[in-house]
Amino acid sequence: MNPPENQKDPSSLLAQRFRGFLPVIIDVETGGFNPFTDALLEIAAVTVRIDEFGLLHRHETFAFHIDPFEGSNIEQAALDFTGIDLDSPDRMAEPELMALTDMLQAVRRSVKENGCTRAIVVGHNAHFDLNFLNAAIERCDIKRNPFHPFSVFDTATLSGLAFGQTVLAKACRVAGFEFSNSSAHSAAYDAEKTADLFCFIVNKWKECGGWPLAVVCEEDEEAE
Repeated sequence: MNPPENQKDPSSLLAQRFRGFLPVIIDVETGGFNPFTDALLEIAAVTVRIDEFGLLHRHETFAFHIDPFEGSNIEQAALDFTGIDLDSPDRMAEPELMALTDMLQAVRRSVKENGCTRAIVVGHNAHFDLNFLNAAIERCDIKRNPFHPFSVFDTATLSGLAFGQTVLAKACRVAGFEFSNSSAHSAAYDAEKTADLFCFIVNKWKECGGWPLAVVCEEDEEAE
């Protein structure tokens, strides 16, 4: 089976699919709910790729354990919920600046490789992750932020539409993915499961004939 003529360049197709945005799935584990006062303890970013048939797939994962910033608040309830042991010798945490610099460099590289203009956060209840990401970037005085400052793709909303479920574990199971409660609340695990969910929903929409929309494309050409 050969891909359609207008879908033979996967890089340009990914840029076309989301209006120049590169979806990057982000998950954070934190010391509480306040992005300005509570510690960022883990962060993971998952990039996506698109094949010659226009289907999305999970690509690379970049995950970091992070040292709490000086003076940050960490609620014991948050540690109990996530299972993070700050004193574990296997944690190998990095300062925020070091971790974010490495992660954002990888995201910028993926943006460039895919011919996109900037990245956009995909997350489950995505504004929570975006708020902590933005606060950490500001705290570290990082100037080159590849992400859109406020727009997101939220898989909680998409899952409510597609599956009638808004909890990540339940949405994954309805979609046919295994979900381990014992592995959950790790930034890397949750980000990868969210990425799988996002790709599944986008691909199912395509299979149902929802993209590309021929009528919209024709109207755009006429307007030009």
